[in-house]
Amino acid sequence: MPHHTPLITILVAGFVLAFVFGSLAQRLRLSPLVGYLVAGIIAGPFTPGFVGDQELAPQLAEIGVILLMFGVGLHFSVRDLMEVKAVAVPGALVRIAATSLMGLGFSYFMGWPASAGLVFGLALSVASTVVLLRTLEDRRLLETRMGRIAIGWVIVEDVAMVLALVLLPPLAEVLQGEQVGGGDLWTAIWTTFAKVGGFVAFMLLVGRRVIPWILERVAGTGSRELFTLCVLAIALGVAFGSAEMFGVSFALGAFFAGMLLNESEFSHKAASDTLPLRDAFAVLFFVSVGMLFDPTILFEQPLQVLATFLVIVLAKSLVAFGTMRIVGNSRSMSLRLSASLAQIGEFSFILAGLGLQLGMLPVEGQDLILAGALLSIIVNPLLFAWADRSAALDEVGPAAPQSLMEPPIPDDIQNHVILIGHGRVGSELGRLLTEKHVPVVVIDGEDDLVERARAAGLPAIRGNAVDERVLREAQPERAKTVLVAIPNVLEAGEVIANLRRINPGLTIVARAHSDAEVKHLLEHGADAAVMAERELAHSLAEMVMATPPYRGDHRLPPAVA
Repeated sequence: MPHHTPLITILVAGFVLAFVFGSLAQRLRLSPLVGYLVAGIIAGPFTPGFVGDQELAPQLAEIGVILLMFGVGLHFSVRDLMEVKAVAVPGALVRIAATSLMGLGFSYFMGWPASAGLVFGLALSVASTVVLLRTLEDRRLLETRMGRIAIGWVIVEDVAMVLALVLLPPLAEVLQGEQVGGGDLWTAIWTTFAKVGGFVAFMLLVGRRVIPWILERVAGTGSRELFTLCVLAIALGVAFGSAEMFGVSFALGAFFAGMLLNESEFSHKAASDTLPLRDAFAVLFFVSVGMLFDPTILFEQPLQVLATFLVIVLAKSLVAFGTMRIVGNSRSMSLRLSASLAQIGEFSFILAGLGLQLGMLPVEGQDLILAGALLSIIVNPLLFAWADRSAALDEVGPAAPQSLMEPPIPDDIQNHVILIGHGRVGSELGRLLTEKHVPVVVIDGEDDLVERARAAGLPAIRGNAVDERVLREAQPERAKTVLVAIPNVLEAGEVIANLRRINPGLTIVARAHSDAEVKHLLEHGADAAVMAERELAHSLAEMVMATPPYRGDHRLPPAVA
């Protein structure tokens, strides 16, 4: 049996190189996306050494695109968009239009056809959702007004790019045909809209009912494997079916599948269960994009690379800044938002790949887009730091962006319990403590769990409790007790160690699932560790001993509450 196949080779090389260079980028305080792209460059045909299979890589990338778009649909919230529509919608559309015009101007000086300039401008107009989310989370800005505007902004850009992916193929057919009349163009556009309309109508009328029904039946089986397979089958099946039956792109089909799942009560479970696979194929997508990049363009056409970079980080930022100021936002908020959007990422790569496949964009254009993406993602943290310093001059209070935060807990709270994790165990703990009039502050990294805690009247902080900045927002210096209710024992150990450094006098109790986990938590500073299975066994045995004919026999020790 052969142990060396192209598929296994590219998977192993892709994951190993992505891990090595992604970790290195993380250590250098850069986005891991930079590391993934560099890993692809090393595995590509333009650098010495290992060369990945050039036919398999695009196919794996296509799966990555489907799962990326599925994830975008899963997190697409019309409600969140409506809250900031007055700024996000006109701002995003103006920036897309302005950058597209810049792309057309760039193509004129490069001697490219107008179609190449259109694709080039569209690719430079859309910011990376992945990079933006990481930037906002690292700076604790995700729940501020600026953060909500930025997320709404990229949602509008993402939806616009989905439409662009649908319209580019018929547009390419018209522009590359013998007749390029307006009638042909409008015929192609109307035909495309008719197909998309048919697909949308089918999904809203049939998919909205069938998909949740299927998920509910599969979830009722209690099999996590079947549920995960069901979600993946829906994502990939709808994407493939939309292309085969309606002639629309994989991306649009996957986006709609995710959007319909987002309306289901199982959306959070679907997102969490498929996240590892979506992340894995997203990494392969970025690696495959890096394999297409020819790094010699950095030396052969440095002025063109510089011009592309300036369009991304300077021209786009000025448009965003101007739009924010026109609609009445402060200078500090406008600076931070324009800095957060001054990069390009996953949609840019998808558009560039489609443009190259359709013959609308030259290889040189794709290389410039990839170079601009790499440089803008590298520079983005530095640009945001500059925006923070500049904005601090206009603000009263500390220079850090905490002045924009909306504190989720009362400033005068003390002797409170910090509850880390608001899942099944944490939510029950929160309810019991609230009934006893004990002040509680919740920390959780999941949006819906934070919202559930706030709906129950509990002050809640969104973020990873491993981050010391997140812990300090819960004011552990004035707290009395910490209950660590997250199931990941390694993460819990780091949280406990950080809490001990902040306030050695805290009483810390954590949950565990084995004797080894109990030992690990105690070694990291926990005062007590409760093993759920053992306490459940004690409680059940106590109930048995309280019923005839066992009543009055030797009682087991009571379970720890």
